[in-house]
Amino acid sequence: MTYRLYRTSPEKEEPDAVMTVGVDPQVSFLMDPANTDYQAYLRWLEDGNTPLPPDPIPEPEPLTAQQKLEAAGLTVEELKGLLGL
Repeated sequence: MTYRLYRTSPEKEEPDAVMTVGVDPQVSFLMDPANTDYQAYLRWLEDGNTPLPPDPIPEPEPLTAQQKLEAAGLTVEELKGLLGL
């Protein structure tokens, strides 16, 4: 059996959960020392195994000029005023 690390939400930078790979049924669990599945995973690590890495964090879509203005709380007219246009 193998394990894969993963994030429970896209906002998390570091993995906070683990899932089994290559077994049916697949089991997912949080990294909680009280969880018996997590304890088994830690023993597996102690035996010299390495989990599969989590999927990479996708790059965010670039913001449009309008979205950047909205994020700054500005309108086009306010920006023009700030720039003296």
